[in-house]
Amino acid sequence: MLKDRIGLYKKIEAERNSKLLVFTTGDKVGMETQISSEMPEYFVNHLDKFNLPKKISLLLYTRGGDTMSAWSLINLIKQFCDEYEVIVPSKARSAGTLICLGAKNVIMTKQATLGPIDPSLNSQLNPQNPSFPQNPQARVPVSVESIKGYFEYAKQELNIKNENELSKIFLDLSQKVHPIVIGNVFRSRSQILMLADKLLSEHFKEKDKVKQIISFLCSDSGSHDYPIYRREARNNLGLNIETPSQDFYNTIKTLYDDIVTELDIHKIYDPNVILGNQNSADYSVRRVLIESIDGGTDVFVSEGSLLKTQIPINMPGMPPIMRNSIEDSRKFEGWKHENLVS
Repeated sequence: MLKDRIGLYKKIEAERNSKLLVFTTGDKVGMETQISSEMPEYFVNHLDKFNLPKKISLLLYTRGGDTMSAWSLINLIKQFCDEYEVIVPSKARSAGTLICLGAKNVIMTKQATLGPIDPSLNSQLNPQNPSFPQNPQARVPVSVESIKGYFEYAKQELNIKNENELSKIFLDLSQKVHPIVIGNVFRSRSQILMLADKLLSEHFKEKDKVKQIISFLCSDSGSHDYPIYRREARNNLGLNIETPSQDFYNTIKTLYDDIVTELDIHKIYDPNVILGNQNSADYSVRRVLIESIDGGTDVFVSEGSLLKTQIPINMPGMPPIMRNSIEDSRKFEGWKHENLVS
């Protein structure tokens, strides 16, 4: 909770001579969250209380999300300060990397990673994730590189060159991935190329250098999951990467570990584990944190009840077979504001 982290926040603000803003989206499997369109609105509550500081430090943990929401967040923060920097304790992938490209400098720990910015979209139209049948909201992300890889495989490995055959492959793909999703990922890719160029051009005057960085981040890395550690980010890409001192690293790591514990980031949302030997249980999952000393905590929460039931399976000529099932009744899902309690 914020009251347990307040000392670490003050230490970071003193170290960086800035106002600290913390933004974490959760990775809890089955309850994953991403940067989304409503999030920038919750930042205003914090930024308004900062009283226009010279510098804002954004401590960021995310695997990505909506491109335009990240762009909106970048520009929103810039309205409230002369410069901003990003502190990456672990992951700032995809749209999170885009946020880093807009910063004057990025402080990365040894284990911190950026990633390709080629967008991977996740919407209600995406295919349902078969790995989590207990959570019908879980979807499979779709990226441009995955779609391109599918067609490259057909062309190179299956040696399919005929346009009619490729059309059949596309039609087959559109039966599994909604055509609107396919269109959106390609539109988002064009969009992110333009946004990355705008952000990098503020820091690099050489157009060839900007083009080289964007090319690597959008396609040359070969995979949306490719991890970019600070040495590669600094030495190969030429980004303005800062290495924290050992004392500052310890502060960042302690803070990050506390947030990981609060959000259960590395644990799986498994109704069977929550229920254990019980027939019913309530749950509350904290999924996103936007936090500062002045603004308190804005947290996205999912709350509900689990009920273990048995469903009869009828087969011709046989008595019904009872199959165990878990009913997940979501009672609340949304944002809550928590003020700092002294």
